[in-house]
Amino acid sequence: MLITNGRRARQVAGWAGIACAALLVAACNSQASPSAAVTSSAPATQASSPTSASSPAPASSPAPASSSPATPAPATTPSTAVRETAASTFLAQGQDINGSLLFMPACNGFGCALSGDSTSFLAKMTWSTWSATEAVGTGTYKVDGCNPDCAAGPIYPVPTVVTLSNPVKVCSASGARWVWTRASFRYPDGLPKALQGSNSPENPWVFSTVVAAAQQSCAG
Repeated sequence: MLITNGRRARQVAGWAGIACAALLVAACNSQASPSAAVTSSAPATQASSPTSASSPAPASSPAPASSSPATPAPATTPSTAVRETAASTFLAQGQDINGSLLFMPACNGFGCALSGDSTSFLAKMTWSTWSATEAVGTGTYKVDGCNPDCAAGPIYPVPTVVTLSNPVKVCSASGARWVWTRASFRYPDGLPKALQGSNSPENPWVFSTVVAAAQQSCAG
């Protein structure tokens, strides 16, 4: 009887040892592989990232304003009168607006008549300026000395720089044109003695005949 009980006690002790050994092995395995435990405990489907779930979609950026400035309005153009003057301003030969209208004339030969009585001419002219407001030329100013009278008087060629200005509008069936009405003279070599004092040519010279005729032409 005692022998039987002793055997049972040894068997129980052996089983207990085996059970303890098994428990130790299981504990060691669980400590050696923590990632396995974490993986097995994680839910099968992961929740969506909080950031992606809570962040609203970015608002559409406004279209950038055009960096190019708006096309500026065209600059104010000169008046019609000035444009016409610049395009078609003339010297009325002999102060006759219905005669020859000269544009930057060279006045070769005897010259271009400035007066209606053929007592003054411009000759051999070169023009440095011919604009809407004035014309400036260099050449020879031929002046009749009218001594003893203008028909028989000598002609004096005087080097000169002449400035034409004060254009007026002339109206005709062919359209509007502009004509110089004032001439100012500069004499680099001076005037000959016969043209000095009371005999000196008018300077500046206003073409009153042209002014009156121009006004009359546009009166209608």
